[in-house]
Amino acid sequence: MGELEDLGELGLLLVDAMLISHMRQKSTATENATSAGNVYSVPMCSDEMEKRPHEIEPFGKVGFVPALLVTGRREWWQIDSRKGPTKKSNRDGKRCKKAEIKQARAEQEEEFISNTLFKKIQALQKEKETLAVNYEKEEEFLTNELSRKLMQLQHEKAELEQHLEQEQEFQVNKLMKKIKKLENDTISKQLTLEQLRREKIDLENTLEQEQEALVNRLWKRMDKLEAEKRILQEKLDQPVSAPPSPRDISMEIDSPENMMRHIRFLKNEVERLKKQLRAAQLQHSEKMAQYLEEERHMREENLRLQRKLQREMERREALCRQLSESESSLEMDDERYFNEMSAQGLRPRTVSSPIPYTPSPSSSRPISPEVVKQDA
Repeated sequence: MGELEDLGELGLLLVDAMLISHMRQKSTATENATSAGNVYSVPMCSDEMEKRPHEIEPFGKVGFVPALLVTGRREWWQIDSRKGPTKKSNRDGKRCKKAEIKQARAEQEEEFISNTLFKKIQALQKEKETLAVNYEKEEEFLTNELSRKLMQLQHEKAELEQHLEQEQEFQVNKLMKKIKKLENDTISKQLTLEQLRREKIDLENTLEQEQEALVNRLWKRMDKLEAEKRILQEKLDQPVSAPPSPRDISMEIDSPENMMRHIRFLKNEVERLKKQLRAAQLQHSEKMAQYLEEERHMREENLRLQRKLQREMERREALCRQLSESESSLEMDDERYFNEMSAQGLRPRTVSSPIPYTPSPSSSRPISPEVVKQDA
């Protein structure tokens, strides 16, 4: 079909060329004729020839070749009219080819897009697997890190509790020693005070005894003097007088000189005894004031130590409460983490730390007996 079209087109070109050459010859002839006879003629184109085929006949009468050309042209027109369905089928074939080409291109593009999407899906799957592996590694790392930190916090808590217990025991022992020392000092001061009171009573009794002994000694001396007087009177051959009666003695004492001398002697003795009594009372009052001041200081020190002991016990209770709160918060964090892990449906990770979990030592550690005594 393509070869027929090529041959038809070639024949048409030959006919057109021959017709054009004939028309040129005709035009030159007519020009010559017009130049001779002043006649003007217009050449016809191929469209005019197709529209007016009866007008071409006169040109055919000029020669055989132009008539042959016109006849060939008519036949070619007939062939060309017959070639219309063939051209339509060719155009349909071309459209089909173009549609097939477009369909092939669309299939190629679809295959290319499918391959590209498949590659992207494979890349996304690989990335998903990589992310899953990284997530598992990160989760395991975080689990191990949290376990390590938890164990570290538990060790620090145990060390702090042990240090707190040691410090508390040391403080309690120290305070108990101070309290015992103060109690011993208080007891010793009380014993000393009792001893001073007894000494005061003894001094008062001794003073009374000395006064009584002094009076008795004076009476004895007076009796001795009276006896010497009687002896002297006997030596002087004087009649022995009767033993002095109490009236005589009182009369002798009532004599002005003896009375004054006796009064002065008694005053001196009384003054001396008063001075001794005042000195003993002053010394006793000073010692009593000193003992009272020391007792007051010891009471204040005892009260201060008791308050300090109370503060230490409150601080211990606060620290124990804080430790229990931190332990409960850690247990709550562990429980919340376990609940989150179980809620997410993840498998439990193996902890890389070989140290087992140890409970809080505060529950199993014995309490110091000093603390029990203080609490009692």
